Amino acid sequence: MATNRILKLEKMMASSDIDVIALNPGPTLSYLTGLEFHLMERPTVLLISREKGMAIILPELEKAKLESVSYPIKTFFYGDNPDLWHASFSQACASLNITRQIIGVEPTRFRYLEFKFLQDTVANASFTSAENLLSLVRMQKDQDEINAMRQAALIAQNALLKTLAFAKIGMTEKEFAAELSLQLLQAGSDPEFAFQPIVSTGVNTANPHASPTDKKFEPGNFLLVDWGARFNGYCSDITRVFSIGSVPQQLTEIYEIVKLANLAGREISKPDITAGEVDRAARKVIEKSGYGEYFFHRTGHGLGLEAHEPPYIFGENNQFLKPGMTFTVEPGIYLPDLGGVRIEDDVVITETGAKSLTDFPRELQRIA
Repeated sequence: MATNRILKLEKMMASSDIDVIALNPGPTLSYLTGLEFHLMERPTVLLISREKGMAIILPELEKAKLESVSYPIKTFFYGDNPDLWHASFSQACASLNITRQIIGVEPTRFRYLEFKFLQDTVANASFTSAENLLSLVRMQKDQDEINAMRQAALIAQNALLKTLAFAKIGMTEKEFAAELSLQLLQAGSDPEFAFQPIVSTGVNTANPHASPTDKKFEPGNFLLVDWGARFNGYCSDITRVFSIGSVPQQLTEIYEIVKLANLAGREISKPDITAGEVDRAARKVIEKSGYGEYFFHRTGHGLGLEAHEPPYIFGENNQFLKPGMTFTVEPGIYLPDLGGVRIEDDVVITETGAKSLTDFPRELQRIA
């Protein structure tokens, strides 16, 4: 599988201006090679040349990880003395004849540490973003990837069901988040979650990215849970809102509006429409209901090895959706001093439409 992905990237590089791609540890390096490395104080860099093959620079202590590699790759190891690391970079670049080329990097991941070693090694090279190229390689998932994401969704949903059994008046957001984290692990999530759970209640639900606090569950409030598992490296990302006792009518009203907006976004999703059309379909429901100003984020984002990746679901995005693309649909309404609602599902584009990988009930449930 790694060989096919590398060949696909090299083919795409052939029609681009990028001569070499440099990657440090992260989802893209793992996706292409099947290798896992920590991002640490010792640099690890994979170099992919569109004409000369691949080379990797890494610490000697990581040497065993390459024993199972079945594709051709040149290896350059270094020891603990930082004064000697530059030699490995020089040897690796020379092996691929990197002199004046254009080197593409991931702008949100490639660090100054690795950049400086390459810049000092190949003074005449120029650096550019390879984000668009790498996004295209990863954006359309195969069936194994989709299966992993469905399993990540099931794990997350099962974990929340178990956690809800512990919910009670007086429990704090932090306590609920801690229990949910434990249940995620017990349900089968990878130890590294898609992200740390967002648990908020009362007025805190009006903050889309609230961190759990010591605020207690009280009757008349909403409880918002945004959580996800990771399975074989692939993420799920789900949001549901629950009623703690009876809540004010306006909260019930915005809940139903957001539920309809979520449905509109999922129903319009299909091949060969744009990501922007999904956003506009969901946003239209909220705007027609008079709450447009309180929906102030995009409708969703891509999902896969990362919790946030392309395609991004915002109104101006003209990226056409293709089978295998996976993303969230998560419209919301956030009312200051009262509370907020977000309902989020994970969607995959199929040959004829779209399928939700998440199926946790969307009806408003009362938990206390």
